Amino acid sequence: MAPKRAASEIEPNISDSPAKKAKKGFSVGPANLPDGTHRRKVQKIKKDLIRKAKVKKSYSKLKEREQLNSPKPPTYAPAPEEASASLDLHPERQAMLDEPEALPTQDEDRAQRTRQKRSPRPKAVPFRKEALLAQQRKEEQEERRKAIEERNRQRQVKMEERERFRRAMAKARSGGKDGQRKLGRESKVLLEKVQKMMRE
Repeated sequence: MAPKRAASEIEPNISDSPAKKAKKGFSVGPANLPDGTHRRKVQKIKKDLIRKAKVKKSYSKLKEREQLNSPKPPTYAPAPEEASASLDLHPERQAMLDEPEALPTQDEDRAQRTRQKRSPRPKAVPFRKEALLAQQRKEEQEERRKAIEERNRQRQVKMEERERFRRAMAKARSGGKDGQRKLGRESKVLLEKVQKMMRE
């Protein structure tokens, strides 16, 4: 059988091991940035993070110290009872209530009547003139729009009538069976045209 190892060989002595490795700081951003705007930005962010961490650490220490100095009462314990609020009125208030009501003097009476008589002033409408002008403009625009629509409608009716008249005349002028003009059709169209001219 092989000889057993000594305990010192299995677990090296703590004093023999080299000193603890120094902690490497944290890194922000890539390590191989060239000098310039990006690198300065990364360094600025890192400094800001370090500063915030220091502030947070000092705040937590202060808070801990404060808690040690003034212990907080346990939350499950009942709150200390304050002096029970009595339903008795304050002596000055009681004296005021006991005092008989004085009749209003003439000046007070007159002031009350004037307050009651005054009707509330009508609320001032801001930009009333501008609102009226805007309303008038809207109405004018609406009238113009309606007039334009009416003109377009009349124009469309006239165009359709002209087209109908042109088709009817073209049909009347085309020769019949023997090549002569169809006077019956033509006369109807012309009569309609004359009647329209007489109406106007």
